Amino acid sequence: MTVKIVVPASSANLGPGFDSLGLAVNRYLTLEILAQNTASWQVEHELGSQVPSDEQNLIVQAALALDPDLSPLHFKVISEIPLARGLGSSSAAIVAGIKLAQHFSAKTFTDQELLEVATKIEGHPDNVAPALFGNLTISLLLNGQPKTLTATFPEIGLLAYIPDFELATKDSRSVLPAELPYKAAVRAGSVGNALVAALLTKDLDLIAELIELDGYHEPYRQKLVPHLATLRQIGHEVGAKGTYLSGAGPTVMTLLAPAKMPDFIAKAQAKGLTGEFVSLQIDQLGARVIG
Repeated sequence: MTVKIVVPASSANLGPGFDSLGLAVNRYLTLEILAQNTASWQVEHELGSQVPSDEQNLIVQAALALDPDLSPLHFKVISEIPLARGLGSSSAAIVAGIKLAQHFSAKTFTDQELLEVATKIEGHPDNVAPALFGNLTISLLLNGQPKTLTATFPEIGLLAYIPDFELATKDSRSVLPAELPYKAAVRAGSVGNALVAALLTKDLDLIAELIELDGYHEPYRQKLVPHLATLRQIGHEVGAKGTYLSGAGPTVMTLLAPAKMPDFIAKAQAKGLTGEFVSLQIDQLGARVIG
């Protein structure tokens, strides 16, 4: 049986949970192992010429970061996660490489070691944690080490709007302020704390109030993703439980009962939004090896 490694996409921030909250969703990056102990690393994919097919591939780099002694492999990449859209494509690649190394290495690695290496490569744990562990994750760096708590997400549908343009994380981060005024930082922190409590207690009405009150990143990224305001307004009209910018964008996620999604989509398309609408579910398993 062919060994496969499956890693879910992820949606980070959830509004005021900036660089901390993450959610695993059911779009996947899959590796199919074609041969072991090959002369050199070989990566088959259909992701374009900008993605390396040798040891420079991010998946391979992540695998070697966990175990530099890992023997080369020949594998195929199949991805349902669009690049540079705010659904954790780079984090999924990093986690795939780390799970690849964990499976084929002669060494043993703990989940914490996997998280540490993935976070070091990505820079922060908010996307790699849900990709690794599934569900809702609440993460931070503590004395330079990533810590993650995992919880179940409230019962509500997820509707992603994936625009037909890319937005690089570095470009989206470039518009963020270097500092926040003290009062603004306290307010943003309070909202984020309360949102975590609302998520853990499954209080959808409170989630709806809080998830759109981010003070860390959405106000500054608004000019890069003008469709966020449009989708948020439509969400209010149809009774959504909140709309937020997924990761660095440009994907926007709306918490919405499935029965209301057709109306939401129709209204959005009437406003001229031509991207892809995708109904998503929470992935509860995280990265896994099959076979």
